[in-house]
Parts: sequence; C-alpha cells; structure tokens
Amino acid sequence: MFGIGMPELIIILVIILIIFGVGKLPQIGEGVGKAIKGFKKGMAEADAIDITPKDEKVSKEEDKKKVDAPTSST
Repeated sequence: MFGIGMPELIIILVIILIIFGVGKLPQIGEGVGKAIKGFKKGMAEADAIDITPKDEKVSKEEDKKKVDAPTSST
C-alpha cells in the first residue's frame, strides 16, 4: 500500500525506541489501543438525534419556571 516493507518497519521501530525509550512503549501501546477501541465503539453506537425544535424547548422550560416560581404580592 505505502511501499513499507520489513526493513522500513524495523527502522521506524528503532527510531521510536530511541525517542520514547523502552519504559514508555507499554503506555503508548495502551493509549493507542484505547483510542482504537473508543473509535470502534463510537462508530458502532447509534446516534441519538433530538428532533425537538429549539424554540419549543425553550418556551416549555420558561413555562415550567413561571409555574414553579412563587408569586410575589405587593
């Protein structure tokens, strides 16, 4: 696909080892694994779509506030 063979992969892995060190590789692998798992989970879940118009939603909330608010008598 990208023309990357075994020698190129080995060179890339050696460079990664030099940059991050042996101690950080498990943490990097774990982070990449969690990211891939989260991406797959996000793609598999159905999207929740709210089709209620915003204006109607706001007016209902305002009506609730008016009903719940105590009336002040002067």
